Amino acid sequence: MGEWTFITSHGMVLSHISRHQRSTTRDIALTLGLTERTVHKIISDLEAAGYLKRRKVGRSNTYRINPDLPLRHETARDTVVGDLLTILGWKRHRTAKSAK
Repeated sequence: MGEWTFITSHGMVLSHISRHQRSTTRDIALTLGLTERTVHKIISDLEAAGYLKRRKVGRSNTYRINPDLPLRHETARDTVVGDLLTILGWKRHRTAKSAK
């Protein structure tokens, strides 16, 4: 029987980025057992769908998660991605704006 997981590669990359916002694609690929090319594609997909924003800081990128978007599958659209990330270990950073 082949190996399988409950969370897709997209979910795992987003989860990793949520906890390590300054990770390089190489770090993500090595941690998750993916190729750098696959990680680049996944990050592009997540960015295009609005789940994260990439910002250039010097020679590296930093990422910001949009936790308020719903999950993509029609049976889970009443759950936001931030809820899933919280289950996977993400700790939401409170900003002055969200603390009010």
